[in-house]
Amino acid sequence: MDRSGRSGVHRMQMQVPVSRFESVGVKVPSRSLTTSDLMKTMKHRIGLDLERLTGIHARRVCSPGEDSYTLALGAAKNCLDHSKYGPKDIEVIINCSISRSKGGKMIVYEPSLSHYIRQAIGATNAMVFDINNACAGMLTGVEVLNGYIQNGTFKNGLVVSGEHITPISNSAARTVRSIASRQLASLTVGDAGAAVILERAIEPNKGMAVSQFTTLAKFCDLCIGKPLKSEIGGVMVAKARKIHKVAIEHAPELVRGALVRAGLTLDKIDHIIPHQTSKSSIRKGIKELADKFKVTPRNVVINLMEYGNTASTTVFLALYDMLKGGRVKKGERIMLLCFASGLVVGVIIFTMDDLVDRYGIHD
Repeated sequence: MDRSGRSGVHRMQMQVPVSRFESVGVKVPSRSLTTSDLMKTMKHRIGLDLERLTGIHARRVCSPGEDSYTLALGAAKNCLDHSKYGPKDIEVIINCSISRSKGGKMIVYEPSLSHYIRQAIGATNAMVFDINNACAGMLTGVEVLNGYIQNGTFKNGLVVSGEHITPISNSAARTVRSIASRQLASLTVGDAGAAVILERAIEPNKGMAVSQFTTLAKFCDLCIGKPLKSEIGGVMVAKARKIHKVAIEHAPELVRGALVRAGLTLDKIDHIIPHQTSKSSIRKGIKELADKFKVTPRNVVINLMEYGNTASTTVFLALYDMLKGGRVKKGERIMLLCFASGLVVGVIIFTMDDLVDRYGIHD
């Protein structure tokens, strides 16, 4: 006992485990559809230069035989190709697709897409489940898996998504009559799959510094996805300008909180990868951050020119392109920033480590 009568055993401060991105993979359809060719399919001429407005020149579109499942599976395999883990080493698989097409027009809910992915890659030891959080899906999956890793439930896991979402563009092309249409944003989407493997980091000063999300539920009706009434397929109706306005108003405070938790300031972030909606929206959002923080961000990553808005996969598709192009260096800090229907705003900050060694322009 010490002089105060308390036990002489000192309580050691427990260090919370840190997760790191062990590998990243993508799968994109080979078919590309330009914005010009998409606009030629419009039933009604609306007098809008969509490419100039959004910065989207083209998007990838699934061909027959491709769907949400094949894109997610392809991304998972590509991720494993860059990983030290084999399929049987993976402890959990979390699928985060908004779209859930498999085998053509079939929509899969049970068994889950994660179940089919586990079977196809041979991850026989993995627990599986699906979650859905609109375009914030993959980052939400990372948040969930990070929690599991921090509390010791799992040592690693795979977060994956496949988005075959361009059918809503086809619906919009038939019904949009003016630039005021709530389906206009549907013309910006593209198909893609992405996957990441997270693991417990050995070095606590590397990996994810913070993962933080907020949901502004009172704006939940600003973007709604629903099935078509008269035919197979879906439709998305959105108040795009209102969503952008609300996101810009609320994002700075969440970013500020995340930076405080990470012990950083905005000028210490080397790359910001935002959700890829349109060039104009991204630039307005970044300008708002710059005005709030009195700092001009170093590098804002925009890769939607050839992909469009690929929903839940956008930030990891952009990260993969950066890795493959050798445009990120070890030790640099990266902020992933997502916006989604709901309305969800999410921030993940991490330090790039030797993940870069397995990618590059000659890979």
